[in-house]
Amino acid sequence: MPRNTTLSRMLNAGANLVADGALATELEARGCDLEDPLWSAKVLLEQPDLIRQVHRDYFRAGAAVAITASYQATPQGFVQRGIGEAKALELVALSARLADEARREHLAEKPDAGPLLIAGSVGPYGAYLADGSEYRGDYILGRSEFMEFHRPRIAALVEAGVDFLACETLPSFSEAEALLALVEEFDVESWFSFTLRDGGHISDGTPLADVAGLCGAHPYVAAIGVNCVPLELVSPSLEALRKATRTPLIAYPNSGECYDPVSKTWGPVVAVDGAAESGGKQPPSLAEGTATWRELGAQLVGGCCRTTPRDIAAVARLSANR
Repeated sequence: MPRNTTLSRMLNAGANLVADGALATELEARGCDLEDPLWSAKVLLEQPDLIRQVHRDYFRAGAAVAITASYQATPQGFVQRGIGEAKALELVALSARLADEARREHLAEKPDAGPLLIAGSVGPYGAYLADGSEYRGDYILGRSEFMEFHRPRIAALVEAGVDFLACETLPSFSEAEALLALVEEFDVESWFSFTLRDGGHISDGTPLADVAGLCGAHPYVAAIGVNCVPLELVSPSLEALRKATRTPLIAYPNSGECYDPVSKTWGPVVAVDGAAESGGKQPPSLAEGTATWRELGAQLVGGCCRTTPRDIAAVARLSANR
């Protein structure tokens, strides 16, 4: 069992937790240009204090979990900017420190706000590729290659003291297998959340039932679920997961707009293949979907792309009333 089991103990006690929302959206709103392969990790280099401010705003909105700005922060990505591995790993550790500083500041302001948790973001190999493949899962690496890619960042996050890892936006079953081996290797609790092809399959086509079978019984996985997905796919995916596992579930979807990974732009929502067949119906907003998702077993609810502290505040108010 992992050394720090705070997350699983809270979930097993029945807690309904609120995770934070989009980091990149808020950084862009504060003037950051994220048109870069490093995406939000670029701000670790240029304006790290803005990241701390965003974390603090989400805590003020009612989030109990802050996800670090390490989603796209990898030694491999930084080396393409002429940054050596040692400096790159310092930047990964900085992402954890910034979240912890925001937590300490918020608790100094509101001592009764805790417990507040820091999740070390571990984005997929596809995020490093910066070509939208985290929504396809069509890259092929061997288990050892995946582990070699992810190990340094995980080591830096664990050493920096994150409470657990958020292995997130995962499109690939084989990549999830490699990450499970790593969270056990580093003795660190985790949640695993996936992108979707439709309401019953992750992006590489693996059935959610198989994903639940892989992760659900693993002692280092505190929760399993979906993120960076359309609102209408949340309910059918949670239903599919709940049929296959009793592990606590997590959902942090996008705002409701539709992302084009080729043009890297957002536009009006369009019908998603498989949503209707899976019973998917888009709720009007993140907050208005929360009650249904809680009923389906999502003990962790937050937001992903294009969501804001205002959205998280609405989720927090609803969750407090349950």
